[in-house]
Amino acid sequence: MISRLFLVRHGEVENPGHVVYADLPGFSLSPIGRAQAEAAGRRLAPLQPEAVVSSPLDRAMETAAAIAGAVGVQVTVDDRLIEWRLSGRWAGVVWEDLPERFPGELEAYLATPYDLPFAPETIAEVAARMAAALDDLEDARSAVLVSHQDPVQALRVHLLDGGGESFLEGKPGHASVITLERTTVGWTETGYWEPDVSSDPFPPGASGSRS
Repeated sequence: MISRLFLVRHGEVENPGHVVYADLPGFSLSPIGRAQAEAAGRRLAPLQPEAVVSSPLDRAMETAAAIAGAVGVQVTVDDRLIEWRLSGRWAGVVWEDLPERFPGELEAYLATPYDLPFAPETIAEVAARMAAALDDLEDARSAVLVSHQDPVQALRVHLLDGGGESFLEGKPGHASVITLERTTVGWTETGYWEPDVSSDPFPPGASGSRS
């Protein structure tokens, strides 16, 4: 059973057009993103996680590969760690154009992401699939899950028994490492770390809310 969990968001993506890349192919880590992923690997290596599991999307896989190389394990891919399917609704649209293309939706995402009637998947459903992926890791005592900002935050809130509004609080930055420990009464967060490498602040108006 997993007793220590490291939740990692992928590094910064090469995205000069500021589009919502969602699950579109061809969006890899930027040079900054690769440096962030390598820094996360160095951070995690002394902690010796026994498994590294990744979303299948390129940006997560590249981040996971850097971490797994530093840790000395193989990457396992789990489709349940994929990006929130809400972003697929906006895929390919420039962030700044979202208010015109999808009136009110970006504003709702930034204000009440736990209550979006237009979303093809609720954030509770995201948390459930992330938690199911975690529950299937029966042979490791510690593991790294590499995913995307909203899914990472959804699982974090779920494990810590936070309410919907806590989803908005302290979303993880690029290549950040959230450390969670299992106790006799549930999970507790024992650490948060971000690489000392700057990254792009998109989408507009969302501090730390980049997909």
